Amino acid sequence: MILRNLCLVAVLLLAAARAGAAYDANGVPLGASETDIKKRYPSAYCKALEWASRAADRRCDDAKISFGGVEGRITFYLRKDTVQAFDVRFDTQDLERVLVQLRSRYGKPVSEVKDSIGGEGKTPREIYKALWEDGKDRAVLTAQLDKKRATLLVSRGNFDEEIYRVR
Repeated sequence: MILRNLCLVAVLLLAAARAGAAYDANGVPLGASETDIKKRYPSAYCKALEWASRAADRRCDDAKISFGGVEGRITFYLRKDTVQAFDVRFDTQDLERVLVQLRSRYGKPVSEVKDSIGGEGKTPREIYKALWEDGKDRAVLTAQLDKKRATLLVSRGNFDEEIYRVR
């Protein structure tokens, strides 16, 4: 009986620890409200989305962020006052530092690829992409290694398919 209770407590603690490991931007997780964003990022400018989308109806733009010691900018996307996604932009030269931070917070990516793309006669471009998934939530880190900016898009559901879909 005691062993069974200890096992149950261990399972509950593991579940609680995993539930606390939600994808977040320095304490603002997917599912947070606009008020939560403004508390954590007072410089964020929030407004209605300029186009019709099922993915979001508001956005909070260009809040400064320090993510693992790397400076960047962040945009939150909300639907019905709930964060559906956030997009962090940072310098590609800081990619390794960001990866260290993401692996410590989100764990090992389920997919990680470094590839060269380009047509015949063109200079190939090196692309790095990493993916983390947890149920309906995902984080995708993309960097074109010869460009200045890299992007981390963290989203819920089919956000990335719906956000720019023309209706």
